[in-house]
Amino acid sequence: MYGSLSSLRGLALSVAACALPAMAIAQTPPILAGPGTIEPDGTVVVPSFRLPPSVHLSDAAKKALPRTPSDPEEPMMRAVAAGQAGALRARMPQIMAPRLDALKQIYGVTTRDELIAGIPAVRATPVGGVAKANRGKILLNLPGGGFIMGAATGTGMLESIPLAGLAGLEIVSITYRQAPEFTYPAATQDVLAVYRDLLKTHKPQDIAIFGCSAGGLLTAETMAALIRDKLPLPAAIGIFCASADARWGGDSQAFGRPFQALAQREDSRGYFKDADLADPIVSPITSPATLAQFPPTLVITGTRAFEMSAAVNTHKELVKAGVDADLHVWDGLGHAFFYDPALPESREAFDVMARFFTQYLKLKR
Repeated sequence: MYGSLSSLRGLALSVAACALPAMAIAQTPPILAGPGTIEPDGTVVVPSFRLPPSVHLSDAAKKALPRTPSDPEEPMMRAVAAGQAGALRARMPQIMAPRLDALKQIYGVTTRDELIAGIPAVRATPVGGVAKANRGKILLNLPGGGFIMGAATGTGMLESIPLAGLAGLEIVSITYRQAPEFTYPAATQDVLAVYRDLLKTHKPQDIAIFGCSAGGLLTAETMAALIRDKLPLPAAIGIFCASADARWGGDSQAFGRPFQALAQREDSRGYFKDADLADPIVSPITSPATLAQFPPTLVITGTRAFEMSAAVNTHKELVKAGVDADLHVWDGLGHAFFYDPALPESREAFDVMARFFTQYLKLKR
């Protein structure tokens, strides 16, 4: 099956908040250039060293690792600087159509555009329909894209098509408001509007919410907002390539720099420019009482992802708070690695997601 995915290897990474490792790869064992030093405050000064591909990677993943430094977000940021982010977002269906058509063929999924509570959405449905026992159950996807380029017709379908096919249920992906046209809490407000609309036709225990990157953080923020507004919570959530902390931070923010240009930027995107990042609605990690009310949560990340530390910390804090939380970490892979469907690890990640949501939505297979 993975051979049939090879034509999709370079999936639109320039419009996703996604970057696989971007340093030159050495084929020799890691070699330290010196002993390193430790400063009085505990800061470790790490000398230059070689880091070959992880021995745990598939051959396909090793071949897919970039051989030269690159910045897959550069086109997106250039569009923002030129005031053309909205225009690029509008072109997303045209840009992504060939790749998504191939993905739909692989996973046996159809899609259709619609509006939910006035929010643009795309519904992904298995070609054979949804089993009778699973009708009325639904996943709500919040696309990744740095709160700039998240689109149901782009990263949303990269996330939703495989999962809809594997789990055998409908997934609705939405294009929420984002920067530079809008700032926090516009995206959260849109998700709440869509969720309230879904509650008119679905029981909360028949709904799950997930997202990758910005969409993963937005999933956590949505939970905090639902708890604040005393609305019924979904059956489960997925925080993928993200955390419940808008401040990100941790060791991986530092050691992720050689791998990903994304980790080198300060927050210049503007979506959170007027927000207090320590507010529990923005960063639920800051409130144990809020975390304690989260539904079962699946956290996914990679060891070369800039968000890994924050993701691992989110899992730790959820477990401390008594939440049923699962953490899956792929060694040697970076941010949103499963956006490349040619990788066996991508299929592994979607299988994990499918099993998780099958369990908590009580899907019949």
